Amino acid sequence: MAIEGAAARPAVSASVGRSARRDLLALLNRWGWVKVLLFLVPACLLLTFYLVIPIAMLIVMSFYRSTLFGVVPDFSWNNYLHFWRNPMFPNLLLRSIRLAVTVTAISLLVSYPFAYFLARGTRRFRTTLLILVMVPFWTSYLIRTMSWLPILGIKGVVNYSLMTLQIVSNPVEVFLFNQFSVVLTLIHIYLPYMVVPIYLSLDRLDGRLLEAASDLGANPLRTFWHVTLPLSLPGVVGGIVMVFIAAFGAYVTPKLLGGSSGIMFGNVLADQYSGTFNWPFGAVLALIMIAVVLGLLVVASRFTRLDAVFGARA
Repeated sequence: MAIEGAAARPAVSASVGRSARRDLLALLNRWGWVKVLLFLVPACLLLTFYLVIPIAMLIVMSFYRSTLFGVVPDFSWNNYLHFWRNPMFPNLLLRSIRLAVTVTAISLLVSYPFAYFLARGTRRFRTTLLILVMVPFWTSYLIRTMSWLPILGIKGVVNYSLMTLQIVSNPVEVFLFNQFSVVLTLIHIYLPYMVVPIYLSLDRLDGRLLEAASDLGANPLRTFWHVTLPLSLPGVVGGIVMVFIAAFGAYVTPKLLGGSSGIMFGNVLADQYSGTFNWPFGAVLALIMIAVVLGLLVVASRFTRLDAVFGARA
């Protein structure tokens, strides 16, 4: 009897579990808003803890005052006034925006033809090129940055080639520790962020639309301008947003390869938290960077829907 009772208990437990699940599903079907709430609560909690609360803390911290003994919760606009009264900070902000725009523009000019060629290639050829594009993601960011030192340095590959071709007689120092080296390295690092979204948009294009344009008498250039480019715009905007944000916030590459003329806004921001420990002023700089990024998203929304850029639909 004891054995029969022990064998019956799992069956009863399973039956009770199935009954409880049926009751729960019936409740969810009866109260649709409960189902929606259950799906929204985890996302809302994540956004609250990882976005809303940190930004709120930055806003509050930006009004505090930094002293030798720590941060004083004293409401003041001095941190914002310090930013605008010192021309170094607005100039660094404009320089960082200019460099980020340069990196984004060159990346777009290089990536679109490559992505177009990639989307129109054979499957085997496409797979090989995609692997080559994704290889940088498998390499450390620091290694990719430092790899340009033996290329652009005084005794690097570029100077050696110029001297071998007798273009210059002595090594030149114009390739490293300036804005040129920062822009070149950032393009190399963030180029895949531009190629991949453009390729995905081009790969999803319906070939029948291109055939219809050709049947209606449109030449290849007209077809590209009126059909291909507008339909690939979500991928273009997505690549622009990702590359600009990454380049605008870069601070490791400018620190290693920028020298005094290649310092960017992110370097000053990082220094406020790890160097001078002026957290209130660092909060001001962080909020300004967030405002620039939000401004970019507003501009991007004028050209295409953001759900098409960051969602699954083209």
